[in-house]
Amino acid sequence: MFDALIRISLKQRLIVLAATLLLVIYGAISVRKMPVDVFPDLNKPTITLLTEAGGMAPEEVEQLVTQPIESAMSGMPGVTRVRSTSGIGLAVVYVEFEWGTDIYRNRQQVSERLNLVREQLPEGVLPQLGPISSIMGEILLLALPADPAKVSPMQVREYADWVVRPRLLNLPGVAQVITIGGQVRQYRVEIDPAQLQALGIERERVDAALRDFGSNTSGGFLETQGREYLIRQIGRTTRIEDLSNLVVAVKGTQPILLRQVAKVEVAPAIKRGDGSYKGKPAVILSVQKQPSADSVQLTRQVEHAVEELARNRPAGIEAPQFLFKQADFIEHSIDNVVEALRDGAALVALILFLFLLNLRTTLISLTAIPVALLTTAVVFQLFGLSINTMTLGGLAIAIGELVDDAVVGVENVVRRLRENRHLASPQPVLEVIAKASTEVRSGVVYATLIVVLVFLPLFALPGIEGRLFTPLGLAYIVSILASMLVATTLTPVMCYWLLPKMKRLDHGDSPLVRWLKAGDERLLRWSFRHARKLLGGAALAVVFAGIAVAWFPRAFLPPFNEGTLTVNVLLNPGTSLAESNRIGTLAEELALQVPEVTQVGRRTGRAEQDEHAEGVHYTEMDVDLKASERSRAEIIEDLRSRLATLPAAVNIGQPISHRLDHLLSGVRAQIALKVYGDDLDTLRAVAARLRGKLAGIDGIADLQIEKQVLIPQLKIRIDYDAAARYGVAPGAVLRGLEQMIEGERITQLIEGNRRFDLLVRLPET
Repeated sequence: MFDALIRISLKQRLIVLAATLLLVIYGAISVRKMPVDVFPDLNKPTITLLTEAGGMAPEEVEQLVTQPIESAMSGMPGVTRVRSTSGIGLAVVYVEFEWGTDIYRNRQQVSERLNLVREQLPEGVLPQLGPISSIMGEILLLALPADPAKVSPMQVREYADWVVRPRLLNLPGVAQVITIGGQVRQYRVEIDPAQLQALGIERERVDAALRDFGSNTSGGFLETQGREYLIRQIGRTTRIEDLSNLVVAVKGTQPILLRQVAKVEVAPAIKRGDGSYKGKPAVILSVQKQPSADSVQLTRQVEHAVEELARNRPAGIEAPQFLFKQADFIEHSIDNVVEALRDGAALVALILFLFLLNLRTTLISLTAIPVALLTTAVVFQLFGLSINTMTLGGLAIAIGELVDDAVVGVENVVRRLRENRHLASPQPVLEVIAKASTEVRSGVVYATLIVVLVFLPLFALPGIEGRLFTPLGLAYIVSILASMLVATTLTPVMCYWLLPKMKRLDHGDSPLVRWLKAGDERLLRWSFRHARKLLGGAALAVVFAGIAVAWFPRAFLPPFNEGTLTVNVLLNPGTSLAESNRIGTLAEELALQVPEVTQVGRRTGRAEQDEHAEGVHYTEMDVDLKASERSRAEIIEDLRSRLATLPAAVNIGQPISHRLDHLLSGVRAQIALKVYGDDLDTLRAVAARLRGKLAGIDGIADLQIEKQVLIPQLKIRIDYDAAARYGVAPGAVLRGLEQMIEGERITQLIEGNRRFDLLVRLPET
């Protein structure tokens, strides 16, 4: 087969050259269009279900919301695992499917099951499907600092929610933009129960009046004088005076206004999270990409959009600041691998020239590198792969072997052409090149296939390991096979055009090759004389190496230097948001004292649309670093020692590394030990004993136990006997307490494209 392919290539030389040129051009175009990312696609098809459940306690959330949804999701075709997190007023359910399943089909199945389970959930509790995102999808963090003397936190949050966020969501490839910090604007009506009782007005009448406030209705059409008019009945308003003067009842002929029975004001909504930048209040935006989006290209689009918005930002809001950009790490990593490829290619070229001592033979051999690499790029595009550290790593491993097949063929062609020149009746050059290329082809093919077989087990790796290392093996194998194809087709053609008339054809080996051959001959003679000693030494070396492997440090992935640190500060559950903010601000100030730290952004608690059920006792800081003479380990140790003064558990890592740890172990740590059982006190005792034993192991840092404790609760129990005496239904009492203490969202007031909740509740006092 290869003999025929070589002869066909030599006969159709122009076609081979033209096809190679087209392949190179198409490969170069493919490289420019391919998405660039830090890792291959590691996203196991997962559907996230978010369910807001008001102010329900975690116990009620688990029993009334989480368990019915989990039961409905289990047993669906393709589902491998269902896991959940229940917090205060929030249930997050993760439905994981088998690798390779269609995410859109999975979402359709989940939607169908949700329709069946909605009747089992409490009234007003509606599960929502989270956006299609990626485990490495958080591509950047954006801070909006502001001057409190010029602009209020409420205005900053409105600008973030209704100007910045919609603009970024319109960018192709953006899956979600989550805002945290500032104050969410809300129209609040605080009912005075004493006034309602004195005037004899039921609270339900107030609710009914508020539901009809600020809405427009349709009046149909009016035809007159041959014209048709659309009738719009305008009642929409956001003026606080109009709301205060709303009539809620009429006593005799006297209207009762809302301001007579309630306090009406524009107030911030109750927060479950907050943000800051360099120790000052700010709004933080987290931009998440869709799984198939190009991280680098999308980051550039976001930067351009932010620049446009910054030029027209309101007075008092400072220039947006990027806390973290995944694209910086990606570009740095890709540049490092590309640099390794470039240096490797340069070394290959230098070594080839030193051995061959001829520009033509060196050029023919080196041609295999770009052609093989660009052919691999075409295959990548066909398979839907991206340019990432693993695929480029596979090419970097193969770079030295890409010229092997071509070098063997070129060297044999040169030798046969030299011999043919000294024959009495030389054979045609085309025939000499064809025979010379065929002579070495079987050995080259066998050697290539053996190397390919070594990498085939990578394709059998399951789970995350397979998703991570399969692209590396594919890149290596495709490039090696492409180089073999180049050596079989293009190399003989180039030999035909460049070698027959070469002046140095009769010069023989280069001085370096002659010197190496002489040294090799002496070494072989010595080896034959000391064969037993040599074999014994080799056997001992193999045994020693095998023993030494057991003591090598092992890790799933090498440590990265991302240029940004992620610091998790965990307080005791039950800590208020105000206290978490205070300690979080102290943590920011301590971090800014480290010389290498340039900026710090903090997110405490949970944002409104976040998929993570974090309590207000949880703080995450993003610490940006500048280049320094100190190593990353020294900087982290300096930061850790400063934060050790805080009354909190502190964990220091890096953004991408933390997400990989969470992907592998379910927590943001490299190693996680999980203790299962039914009794929480027993579990805590076992965990404490484990912690005591693990603390003495060298190399362990940030050792902590997940804080699973009961949060403080104020319980109100119904006195059923008293309720019966007063003729009040217990359910009505509970609903009234829920609506008046937590508050009830009655309606929304619309201002342009902005919507604000109208909340009714009891006064704080």
